[in-house]
Amino acid sequence: MLENIRIILVETSHTGNMGSTARAMKTMGLTNLYLVNPLVQPDSHAIALSAGASDVIGNATMVDSLDKALVGCGLVIGTSARSRTLSWPMVEPRECGERSVQEAEHASVAIVFGRERVGLTNEELQKCHYHLNIPTNPDYGSLNLAMAVQLVSYEIRMAYLARQDKNEQKTDEVEYPLADDMERFYHHLECVLNDSGFIRKAHPGQIMNRLRRLFTRARPEMQELNILRGILSSVEKWAKK
Repeated sequence: MLENIRIILVETSHTGNMGSTARAMKTMGLTNLYLVNPLVQPDSHAIALSAGASDVIGNATMVDSLDKALVGCGLVIGTSARSRTLSWPMVEPRECGERSVQEAEHASVAIVFGRERVGLTNEELQKCHYHLNIPTNPDYGSLNLAMAVQLVSYEIRMAYLARQDKNEQKTDEVEYPLADDMERFYHHLECVLNDSGFIRKAHPGQIMNRLRRLFTRARPEMQELNILRGILSSVEKWAKK
């Protein structure tokens, strides 16, 4: 189950943070590290700070975009240290751990951490089902990257152990679309709305952002997404006639 949980670092600028993150992960049983377009490559400093978790660094998956890191993921949670113009479903570390462990039984899960100084962009956060906020001291909320990964990894570990102890009987699991399935749907939807004139190309506004939020909040099941894609295809066929 824990192997299905990815810790994704976006454009990390310090190799020491890679090593400290690997150490934080491995102490809690997580080993699946993704590095998205790192500004520096892992080096001896990263290995030194990994303190025995050099295998996590050595086996890290390097990709050049967040979309590639999210391929195959059924649940995506992105860390956000500040409120955004467009509000999004929020979770705190404990709920993040519980949801991650539950989803990891049948699909990959991604926990996304942003750049050390500026975090994740709004566009990147809109690819996430939930935004994760760590409720730190409002007078001093400074957490470095590895500390944040450690907190989240701990909650994942606790949720995993609790699930093992309960030895819950499996029920019929709901199949949710993967992140890349949703991206293809959003592209299809935007094309139809553009072609129909609903979205004005000169002034698109926030329509697609708000629709992303709507479908993220609703979180359609795979069968429901297939219905939505079928509706869009039907509209396209009707328009051609």
